[in-house]
Amino acid sequence: MRENEPDPNIVLIVMDTARYDFVGKTERNVTPNLADIASRGTSFQNAFAAAPWTLPSHASIFTGVHPSEHGAHAGNKYLDPSVPTFPAILHQCGYTTMGASNNAWINDQFGIIREFDKFFKGWKLIQRGEDFGKAGLTNEGRDRLRKAVKTTLSGNPVVNFLNGLYHQTRSRFRSDNGAARANKWIRKQLQSYSRDDPVFLFVNYLEPHLEYDPPERFVTEFLPSGVSYDKAVNVPQNPWEYINGSLSLPEDELDCLKALYAGEIRYLDHRIGELRRTINETLTERDTIFIITSDHGENIGDHGLMDHQYCLYDTLVHTPLIVEGGGFSTGANPDELVQHTDIFPTILDLIGEEDASVKENLRGNSFHPNAEESGHDFVVSEYMAPQPSMEALTERLSGVNDRMRTFDRSLRAIRTKTHKLIRASDSNDEFYDIRNDPRESENRFAKDRETVIELDRELNQWKRSRAMAPEVRDQNADVDRQTEEILEELGYL
Repeated sequence: MRENEPDPNIVLIVMDTARYDFVGKTERNVTPNLADIASRGTSFQNAFAAAPWTLPSHASIFTGVHPSEHGAHAGNKYLDPSVPTFPAILHQCGYTTMGASNNAWINDQFGIIREFDKFFKGWKLIQRGEDFGKAGLTNEGRDRLRKAVKTTLSGNPVVNFLNGLYHQTRSRFRSDNGAARANKWIRKQLQSYSRDDPVFLFVNYLEPHLEYDPPERFVTEFLPSGVSYDKAVNVPQNPWEYINGSLSLPEDELDCLKALYAGEIRYLDHRIGELRRTINETLTERDTIFIITSDHGENIGDHGLMDHQYCLYDTLVHTPLIVEGGGFSTGANPDELVQHTDIFPTILDLIGEEDASVKENLRGNSFHPNAEESGHDFVVSEYMAPQPSMEALTERLSGVNDRMRTFDRSLRAIRTKTHKLIRASDSNDEFYDIRNDPRESENRFAKDRETVIELDRELNQWKRSRAMAPEVRDQNADVDRQTEEILEELGYL
């Protein structure tokens, strides 16, 4: 720990599903509050997620290692307790640890939440009682009914019923995806906590996750000419039907969805500004460092896809990363290549943690301005298994076409500032010249063989240097119906 000066408060904000090109200083000017924070700190232009969806991406943020190492992904939806997380280390270092999440994947029942003094679960009306955020995607038909009854009747049935009713009705009456309620809870906690210890606050905001339904006043300026808010929100938003070809969305309707998505991010920017004011009003005893990122991006018709599955294109893995405080207003290099696995070692630098045993298993580099080694020659992203699985999609859709079945594979991508190689388990590999083709529209795998071979060599060496994920217990079998409904609403089957 640092000597002669108090440890800083640390605030980590994850904007669930916010893609890089909609955040910060963009042509759309979607995020004025984030632009202001970035102007006072560093906005990294080349930051990348280790995975394209919530569970493995958050696990990589918290552990500093990739999905193939920490083992939490679609093939095994649980983070083993043997893998250290930085919130737990902060707790052990004397931090008061608080968290708030509106995404049910960020849950102690997935092994993600550890040693938080207080944690707010936005999918619950009443924080006590049975936790319906348990992940599980294997129950179907009668098994679901039995699980729903069993879960509701366990513990306090009245509280469980109210939590279930809240989930069933909140989407019909809410004006957001939980950001306002989370901010209210955070303000209450910060106003009442003991001022003796530094605070670590983690927040997962569910905006702008599907379904896109921002308050009207936040989306008006982004709507295409002549399109009303009511018309835009009535555009179908079923990603699996779209990918499967049973839902056709012409370009003008995709433009409506992009406008709604921008409105979601503008609304979230408003709530982040609100949170920042709360923190500046309440955490006045010591410096506060803000780290703001997203767990992954989003496809809105890009590459013929919707939602955030089945690919490792930049639309999903290129993420915003903004840091304010802790020396980031000067000295940091905004153009260096960084990744979510770098957040863990950066936080250790911010608190002055020098214990070699804490750092020895970390794969990332600190991007703190005073770090001895920062940035990367390349970054790696992994998609260990399809989510939803083909079996789940077959169960829910009238039929799964041949194109959809091509996504039944795993992916691993290596990316430099200029090129990307995507290796697929079905050998349908891809290579893109990012400098001249930032939208990744021309697969040059068969054309640029020299660079492909070079990146493939780097990727194979990277794999050989990794430790295999620990053997973890299967958490997928014990599933409750309400959790499945929560995750189905988010697009996870």
